[in-house]
Amino acid sequence: MQDKSTPEDNGGDEDVLTVSPESVCFLIVKAREFDAKDEVTEPDPGSNPSDDGDIAVLEDHGDDPSAQEIRSFIHAMSIDERIDLVALMWLGRDDYSAEDWERVREQAVQEYNGRTADYLLGTPMLGDFLEEGLSLLGYSCEEFETGRL
Repeated sequence: MQDKSTPEDNGGDEDVLTVSPESVCFLIVKAREFDAKDEVTEPDPGSNPSDDGDIAVLEDHGDDPSAQEIRSFIHAMSIDERIDLVALMWLGRDDYSAEDWERVREQAVQEYNGRTADYLLGTPMLGDFLEEGLSLLGYSCEEFETGRL
């Protein structure tokens, strides 16, 4: 699938991101699935899932497949792509603009520690922050989401 996303607000510089916008959009979708989880209220219900309305699928268990998928996806990325993810999250979370990208990314380089997946999974509203960061750089997940959600 060809990437049809183009940077609109960054002067046409297509090398702004090391990570592909499609990869970030995939993570946004997965992060929102993960964020929808609730605290475990019944650690060992001992009942039939059909009897309890399958509420366990909405609870945040340690072996959560959404979290495992996100971790695996991030671990398969290069260090530069992981740094971009953290910088995008910071860009979208704080009061930054597209002009701050290089400074924010440099800060992410300085603070890189190899625990990107755990750090990002521990960030509430991760999907929203990543999407806002992409948007500030002129990218959109609209085409990615079409037919996937």
